Amino acid sequence: MAELRVCVSLESTTVDEMVDEAARANLSGADMVEIRFDRLWLDKPEPDIVEDENGRTREVMSLENTWAVNDLEHVEIEAALDRLVEGIQAETMFTIRASDAGGFFPGTEEQRLAILDAAASRGIQWIDLEDGIDSSTREGLVAKAREAGISIVVSRHDAMTPGAEDITTWIKDSSEHGDLVKFCSMISNPSDALQLVQASMDLKDGDVKFSIMGLGPGGDWTRLHAPVMGQSLVYATMRTEYALKDEGRINVRDVRDAWQLLEY
Repeated sequence: MAELRVCVSLESTTVDEMVDEAARANLSGADMVEIRFDRLWLDKPEPDIVEDENGRTREVMSLENTWAVNDLEHVEIEAALDRLVEGIQAETMFTIRASDAGGFFPGTEEQRLAILDAAASRGIQWIDLEDGIDSSTREGLVAKAREAGISIVVSRHDAMTPGAEDITTWIKDSSEHGDLVKFCSMISNPSDALQLVQASMDLKDGDVKFSIMGLGPGGDWTRLHAPVMGQSLVYATMRTEYALKDEGRINVRDVRDAWQLLEY
Protein backbone atom coordinates (compact mmCIF):
# COMPACT_ATOMS: atom_id res chain seq x y z
CA MET A 1 0.00 0.00 0.00
CA ALA A 2 1.25 3.47 -0.86
CA GLU A 3 2.23 5.79 1.96
CA LEU A 4 -0.83 7.86 2.85
CA ARG A 5 -0.25 11.54 3.47
CA VAL A 6 -2.49 14.46 4.40
CA CYS A 7 -2.39 17.77 2.54
CA VAL A 8 -4.14 20.82 3.97
CA SER A 9 -5.50 23.07 1.25
CA LEU A 10 -4.91 26.64 2.44
CA GLU A 11 -8.08 28.72 2.25
CA SER A 12 -6.83 32.14 3.35
CA THR A 13 -7.24 35.13 1.05
CA THR A 14 -4.12 37.14 1.93
CA VAL A 15 -0.46 36.18 1.81
CA ASP A 16 0.21 36.76 5.52
CA GLU A 17 -2.88 34.80 6.56
CA MET A 18 -1.87 31.95 4.26
CA VAL A 19 1.61 31.76 5.81
CA ASP A 20 0.03 31.67 9.27
CA GLU A 21 -2.50 29.03 8.21
CA ALA A 22 0.32 26.86 6.85
CA ALA A 23 2.13 27.02 10.18
CA ARG A 24 -1.02 25.98 12.03
CA ALA A 25 -1.63 23.17 9.56
CA ASN A 26 1.86 21.87 10.15
CA LEU A 27 1.26 21.81 13.90
CA SER A 28 -2.10 20.09 13.37
CA GLY A 29 -0.60 17.09 11.63
CA ALA A 30 -0.49 18.00 7.94
CA ASP A 31 2.27 16.34 5.94
CA MET A 32 2.13 19.11 3.37
CA VAL A 33 0.10 22.17 2.40
CA GLU A 34 -1.46 23.33 -0.84
CA ILE A 35 -1.05 26.99 -1.76
CA ARG A 36 -4.30 27.93 -3.50
CA PHE A 37 -2.77 31.00 -5.12
CA ASP A 38 -6.01 31.89 -6.92
CA ARG A 39 -7.69 32.57 -3.57
CA LEU A 40 -5.58 35.71 -3.16
CA TRP A 41 -7.97 37.43 -5.59
CA LEU A 42 -11.02 36.70 -3.45
CA ASP A 43 -12.60 39.61 -1.58
CA LYS A 44 -13.62 37.99 1.69
CA PRO A 45 -16.58 39.81 3.30
CA GLU A 46 -17.26 40.30 6.98
CA PRO A 47 -19.47 37.57 8.48
CA ASP A 48 -23.12 38.24 9.19
CA ILE A 49 -24.21 38.26 12.84
CA VAL A 50 -27.23 36.02 13.30
CA GLU A 51 -29.36 35.89 16.46
CA ASP A 52 -31.36 32.77 17.35
CA GLU A 53 -34.69 32.60 19.18
CA ASN A 54 -32.89 32.54 22.54
CA GLY A 55 -31.02 35.74 21.85
CA ARG A 56 -27.67 34.04 21.25
CA THR A 57 -25.60 35.40 18.39
CA ARG A 58 -23.17 33.71 16.06
CA GLU A 59 -21.19 34.62 12.99
CA VAL A 60 -22.29 33.22 9.64
CA MET A 61 -20.10 33.55 6.56
CA SER A 62 -21.71 33.80 3.15
CA LEU A 63 -20.95 31.15 0.53
CA GLU A 64 -17.66 31.62 -1.30
CA ASN A 65 -19.34 31.57 -4.69
CA THR A 66 -21.04 34.83 -3.72
CA TRP A 67 -17.79 36.62 -2.83
CA ALA A 68 -16.41 39.26 -5.18
CA VAL A 69 -13.28 38.47 -7.17
CA ASN A 70 -10.77 41.31 -7.57
CA ASP A 71 -9.03 42.35 -10.78
CA LEU A 72 -5.69 40.80 -11.72
CA GLU A 73 -3.79 43.89 -10.50
CA HIS A 74 -5.03 43.24 -6.94
CA VAL A 75 -2.14 40.83 -6.30
CA GLU A 76 1.56 41.69 -6.66
CA ILE A 77 2.30 38.28 -8.11
CA GLU A 78 6.09 38.08 -7.88
CA ALA A 79 6.16 39.50 -4.34
CA ALA A 80 3.39 37.15 -3.24
CA LEU A 81 5.20 34.12 -4.66
CA ASP A 82 8.42 35.08 -2.89
CA ARG A 83 6.70 35.71 0.45
CA LEU A 84 4.78 32.43 0.36
CA VAL A 85 7.77 30.30 -0.60
CA GLU A 86 10.01 31.97 1.98
CA GLY A 87 7.41 32.07 4.75
CA ILE A 88 5.91 28.58 4.58
CA GLN A 89 8.09 26.10 6.43
CA ALA A 90 6.40 22.96 5.15
CA GLU A 91 6.34 20.76 2.08
CA THR A 92 4.33 22.75 -0.44
CA MET A 93 2.09 22.13 -3.43
CA PHE A 94 1.37 25.08 -5.71
CA THR A 95 -2.06 25.40 -7.32
CA ILE A 96 -3.70 28.24 -9.21
CA ARG A 97 -7.18 27.19 -10.21
CA ALA A 98 -9.12 28.74 -13.10
CA SER A 99 -12.78 29.61 -12.66
CA ASP A 100 -13.96 26.75 -14.88
CA ALA A 101 -12.25 24.31 -12.51
CA GLY A 102 -13.75 25.77 -9.35
CA GLY A 103 -11.10 28.43 -8.81
CA PHE A 104 -10.99 32.21 -8.62
CA PHE A 105 -8.17 33.37 -10.89
CA PRO A 106 -9.47 36.42 -12.83
CA GLY A 107 -6.91 36.51 -15.61
CA THR A 108 -6.47 34.71 -18.91
CA GLU A 109 -5.24 31.15 -19.30
CA GLU A 110 -1.97 32.51 -20.68
CA GLN A 111 -1.49 34.62 -17.54
CA ARG A 112 -2.36 31.67 -15.29
CA LEU A 113 0.16 29.43 -17.02
CA ALA A 114 2.81 32.14 -16.69
CA ILE A 115 2.27 32.11 -12.92
CA LEU A 116 2.61 28.32 -12.86
CA ASP A 117 5.87 28.73 -14.76
CA ALA A 118 7.08 31.34 -12.26
CA ALA A 119 6.17 29.08 -9.33
CA ALA A 120 8.19 26.24 -10.84
CA SER A 121 11.26 28.49 -10.63
CA ARG A 122 10.96 28.68 -6.86
CA GLY A 123 11.56 26.21 -4.06
CA ILE A 124 8.28 24.34 -4.08
CA GLN A 125 8.02 20.56 -3.91
CA TRP A 126 4.79 19.93 -5.86
CA ILE A 127 2.87 21.62 -8.65
CA ASP A 128 -0.72 20.96 -9.75
CA LEU A 129 -1.21 20.81 -13.52
CA GLU A 130 -4.79 20.36 -14.68
CA ASP A 131 -5.68 17.75 -17.25
CA GLY A 132 -7.07 20.40 -19.59
CA ILE A 133 -3.79 22.31 -20.11
CA ASP A 134 -2.72 22.39 -23.75
CA SER A 135 -0.38 19.46 -24.41
CA SER A 136 2.54 21.51 -25.76
CA THR A 137 2.33 23.95 -22.85
CA ARG A 138 2.10 21.05 -20.42
CA GLU A 139 5.25 19.50 -21.85
CA GLY A 140 7.16 22.71 -21.18
CA LEU A 141 5.89 22.99 -17.62
CA VAL A 142 6.59 19.33 -16.93
CA ALA A 143 10.13 19.64 -18.27
CA LYS A 144 10.79 22.68 -16.09
CA ALA A 145 9.33 20.96 -13.03
CA ARG A 146 11.37 17.81 -13.62
CA GLU A 147 14.55 19.84 -14.02
CA ALA A 148 13.84 21.54 -10.68
CA GLY A 149 13.00 18.26 -8.92
CA ILE A 150 9.34 19.22 -8.48
CA SER A 151 6.73 16.45 -8.26
CA ILE A 152 3.66 16.78 -10.47
CA VAL A 153 -0.03 16.33 -9.66
CA VAL A 154 -2.26 15.70 -12.67
CA SER A 155 -5.71 16.95 -11.66
CA ARG A 156 -9.24 16.85 -13.02
CA HIS A 157 -12.31 18.57 -11.58
CA ASP A 158 -15.74 17.60 -12.88
CA ALA A 159 -19.09 19.28 -12.31
CA MET A 160 -20.74 15.85 -12.50
CA THR A 161 -19.53 12.45 -11.30
CA PRO A 162 -18.89 9.91 -14.06
CA GLY A 163 -19.01 6.16 -13.58
CA ALA A 164 -16.28 4.37 -11.63
CA GLU A 165 -14.89 2.72 -14.77
CA ASP A 166 -14.45 6.08 -16.49
CA ILE A 167 -12.66 7.47 -13.44
CA THR A 168 -10.26 4.53 -13.13
CA THR A 169 -9.50 4.55 -16.85
CA TRP A 170 -8.68 8.26 -16.80
CA ILE A 171 -6.49 7.90 -13.70
CA LYS A 172 -4.52 5.02 -15.18
CA ASP A 173 -4.07 6.83 -18.49
CA SER A 174 -2.96 10.02 -16.71
CA SER A 175 -0.45 8.37 -14.40
CA GLU A 176 2.32 8.58 -16.99
CA HIS A 177 2.06 12.39 -16.95
CA GLY A 178 2.65 12.95 -13.24
CA ASP A 179 3.67 11.57 -9.87
CA LEU A 180 0.13 11.59 -8.46
CA VAL A 181 -3.28 11.74 -10.14
CA LYS A 182 -6.11 13.69 -8.48
CA PHE A 183 -9.79 13.36 -9.35
CA CYS A 184 -12.50 15.51 -7.76
CA SER A 185 -16.15 15.83 -8.73
CA MET A 186 -19.36 17.35 -7.45
CA ILE A 187 -21.64 14.94 -5.56
CA SER A 188 -25.37 15.21 -6.18
CA ASN A 189 -26.57 11.91 -4.66
CA PRO A 190 -25.29 8.83 -2.78
CA SER A 191 -24.75 6.97 -6.04
CA ASP A 192 -22.15 9.57 -7.05
CA ALA A 193 -20.27 9.04 -3.80
CA LEU A 194 -20.34 5.28 -4.35
CA GLN A 195 -18.78 5.72 -7.81
CA LEU A 196 -15.80 7.39 -6.13
CA VAL A 197 -15.57 4.60 -3.57
CA GLN A 198 -15.72 1.94 -6.29
CA ALA A 199 -13.07 3.69 -8.37
CA SER A 200 -10.78 3.85 -5.35
CA MET A 201 -11.28 0.17 -4.58
CA ASP A 202 -10.59 -0.74 -8.21
CA LEU A 203 -7.27 1.12 -8.06
CA LYS A 204 -6.11 0.20 -4.57
CA ASP A 205 -3.95 -2.78 -5.50
CA GLY A 206 -2.30 -1.10 -8.47
CA ASP A 207 0.87 0.95 -8.78
CA VAL A 208 -0.78 4.31 -9.52
CA LYS A 209 -0.56 6.98 -6.83
CA PHE A 210 -3.95 8.66 -6.70
CA SER A 211 -6.30 10.86 -4.70
CA ILE A 212 -10.06 10.66 -5.25
CA MET A 213 -12.62 12.87 -3.53
CA GLY A 214 -15.98 14.55 -3.98
CA LEU A 215 -17.57 17.86 -3.03
CA GLY A 216 -20.99 17.42 -1.49
CA PRO A 217 -22.63 14.99 0.96
CA GLY A 218 -20.73 11.71 0.84
CA GLY A 219 -17.72 13.27 -0.83
CA ASP A 220 -15.73 12.64 2.33
CA TRP A 221 -16.23 8.85 2.24
CA THR A 222 -13.04 8.35 0.24
CA ARG A 223 -11.17 10.64 2.63
CA LEU A 224 -12.41 8.92 5.78
CA HIS A 225 -11.64 5.44 4.44
CA ALA A 226 -8.56 6.34 2.39
CA PRO A 227 -6.25 3.98 4.33
CA VAL A 228 -8.15 0.91 3.11
CA MET A 229 -8.62 2.26 -0.41
CA GLY A 230 -4.97 2.55 -1.35
CA GLN A 231 -5.02 6.31 -1.70
CA SER A 232 -1.74 8.20 -1.55
CA LEU A 233 -2.96 11.66 -0.53
CA VAL A 234 -5.98 13.05 1.30
CA TYR A 235 -6.86 16.73 1.04
CA ALA A 236 -8.06 18.26 4.32
CA THR A 237 -8.89 21.68 5.73
CA MET A 238 -8.20 23.73 8.83
CA ARG A 239 -11.87 24.67 9.07
CA THR A 240 -13.86 23.10 11.90
CA GLU A 241 -17.54 23.91 11.34
CA TYR A 242 -20.10 21.11 11.33
CA ALA A 243 -21.19 21.99 7.79
CA LEU A 244 -17.95 20.54 6.42
CA LYS A 245 -19.57 17.12 6.11
CA ASP A 246 -22.18 18.55 3.74
CA GLU A 247 -19.35 19.90 1.59
CA GLY A 248 -17.50 16.57 1.51
CA ARG A 249 -14.53 18.13 3.29
CA ILE A 250 -12.88 17.15 6.57
CA ASN A 251 -10.65 18.81 9.16
CA VAL A 252 -7.03 17.64 9.32
CA ARG A 253 -7.20 16.61 12.99
CA ASP A 254 -10.60 14.97 12.54
CA VAL A 255 -9.45 12.76 9.68
CA ARG A 256 -6.46 11.49 11.64
CA ASP A 257 -8.66 10.91 14.70
CA ALA A 258 -11.13 9.00 12.51
CA TRP A 259 -8.39 6.76 11.15
CA GLN A 260 -7.22 6.01 14.67
CA LEU A 261 -10.77 5.30 15.88
CA LEU A 262 -11.40 2.99 12.92
CA GLU A 263 -8.03 1.32 13.57
CA TYR A 264 -6.76 2.00 10.06
